[in-house]
Amino acid sequence: MAKRKKLEAPSAEEISRFEDEFRRETSGRPPLGQGAPIAQVAGDAAQNIQTASAEIRAGQARLAADSNALKEARAAGLLMTELPLEEIEPDAMVRDRIDLAEDEMIELRQSIAASGLRLPIEVFELAEPAPGGARYGLISGYRRFIAVRALQELTGQAKYDRIRAIIRPRSEADGAFISMVEENEVRSQLTPFERGRIAVISAQQGAFLNVEEAVDRLYATASKSKRSKVRSFAMIFEELGDMLTFPEALSEKRGLRLATALRNGADAALREALARRIPENSEQEWATVESVIAQVDEAPKGGTRGGRPRRPQSSAWQGADILETGSGITIRRMRDATGYVLRFEGGKLDEELMDSLMMEITALLDKP
Repeated sequence: MAKRKKLEAPSAEEISRFEDEFRRETSGRPPLGQGAPIAQVAGDAAQNIQTASAEIRAGQARLAADSNALKEARAAGLLMTELPLEEIEPDAMVRDRIDLAEDEMIELRQSIAASGLRLPIEVFELAEPAPGGARYGLISGYRRFIAVRALQELTGQAKYDRIRAIIRPRSEADGAFISMVEENEVRSQLTPFERGRIAVISAQQGAFLNVEEAVDRLYATASKSKRSKVRSFAMIFEELGDMLTFPEALSEKRGLRLATALRNGADAALREALARRIPENSEQEWATVESVIAQVDEAPKGGTRGGRPRRPQSSAWQGADILETGSGITIRRMRDATGYVLRFEGGKLDEELMDSLMMEITALLDKP
């Protein structure tokens, strides 16, 4: 028969040792009835996941906001970048400047070589790449672009292979022409002929409905008198742009005289005179033009004016007070204590026509 082992009660030291081990093993566990250890672990893990997800979501939101801001800035033309020169077509638009002064270009190249390009050019993305591979058309900064390209050809340095540029939104042609004119008017005023020339060209390219609208939009901040003068030089470009050798040398006064002669039907005589002689300078050319103008001024005034035939002589002064013209304009003549007063009425009257009338009246009164 097996002998039973006698059980002995643990001593006080052993009980204390058991309690210490139990406390060590159960430390950190929730009190009885407040959740199993696995529940605590799961809760801690869930809390960590939620914290991490919130940070990730916040980061994603920041990235999305930055991306939208970048897209908006690019769409508004507020971003500056560097573009390869070969990706830019400088002649995507007809320039308002006729020529570039070589001494000014040399000075500009020296400035860029010494201090870099301080002001970026402006471009717009072409609807489709140009035959040479260009992706952008130049809006403003033509002189800067030409200077950097010349430095690239002269030095061969890689730093001139690219140019700082602002990519503007692909706007309508009218906005591009306006930007170009504004830049040149601020930097160095255009000549009267250049103003008229770009108005005609922009209208011919479809940027504006006609020359009248082109002048009003391109020079919206100018006075009515100045816009009227631009229209006069626009007519000179239309009628004689292919015949004049030094058109940019025409002063405002000479140009207005020439425009008046053209309105009086001198275009054929002017073209014939200019075709007979190739001038060596602007003064020789003006002498030729002025000789024709003098002949027109001395000729009888019974011919055509502005391409419209005059009404027969029967439409003379009615009762010595009113004259009805063939164009629908009424002229009223009155007299007061100091002299005579002429009043012009009619829907076809505008600033340009009145300027022309004043010049003709002045020329008539200046004759001996």
